[in-house]
Amino acid sequence: MQWLGHLFRFYVKASIHVAFAVIAFVYLTVQFLNISLEKNLLYFIFFGTIPAYNIIKFGIDGKKYLLRRQTTHRSIQLVSVIALLISLFFGSFISATTWLGVLVLGLLVAFYALPVFPRKRNLRNLGILKIIIVSIVWSGTTVLLPVFEAQIELSWDVWIEFLQRFLIILVLMIPFEIRDLLYDPEELQTVAQRLGARKTRIVGVFLCSLCFFMTFLKVDLSVLEIFNKTLILLSLGALMIFMPKEQPRYFSSFWVEALPILWVLILWGSVNFF
Repeated sequence: MQWLGHLFRFYVKASIHVAFAVIAFVYLTVQFLNISLEKNLLYFIFFGTIPAYNIIKFGIDGKKYLLRRQTTHRSIQLVSVIALLISLFFGSFISATTWLGVLVLGLLVAFYALPVFPRKRNLRNLGILKIIIVSIVWSGTTVLLPVFEAQIELSWDVWIEFLQRFLIILVLMIPFEIRDLLYDPEELQTVAQRLGARKTRIVGVFLCSLCFFMTFLKVDLSVLEIFNKTLILLSLGALMIFMPKEQPRYFSSFWVEALPILWVLILWGSVNFF
């Protein structure tokens, strides 16, 4: 059964798990905004997330990463290249408007991961700005790109959904911020470093509450959406309150990132009741 453990670690390290989480958010957008699911965009985002997230993950150490000869790293490089090619294939079928959105988000990813400033190596070293950039990229990818591809207007409800997704991603990043408290250099000045673990959790609970009440600002609102967003934000609030002080190895990188997948499963199960 040792091979199963190796497969699991590769699944997490190669960002395949993250790609499924992103696709889960896309599905939530499609359901909550009642728009069509464009399969070419779905595949484009899934396969594109793998190389994009690996670039973000390794940042300025990408050159060293490319030169590594370990089997695992070589395998991740191969998967990333294959995923990029598949993503570009499906990307050839999406609209020019969607590609414009992809370009803007891609520039944000580049600024985040690559050295663009003389004193700060990249945007991921600018503390609080780091999580804002990540939240914008995730929100733009999982809310705005499906809207662009469905060719619907950027209505009030779309922007509410975008802002809610932005807040949800911010909260989902808190376990990672707290996990990295022992490893992040002090000059990063992350949210967790500025506020401490306890106050950061409180901020997370506040953001969950704010996000919940924003649901009722929508013009087109269904009972199904209210029910599912209640469960989503209750589970996030519970995560903030009951998050272990010392996280198990895969608590953030697997279980926290699995939450969007769980929310989709709940949504599937609740569709027949509403």
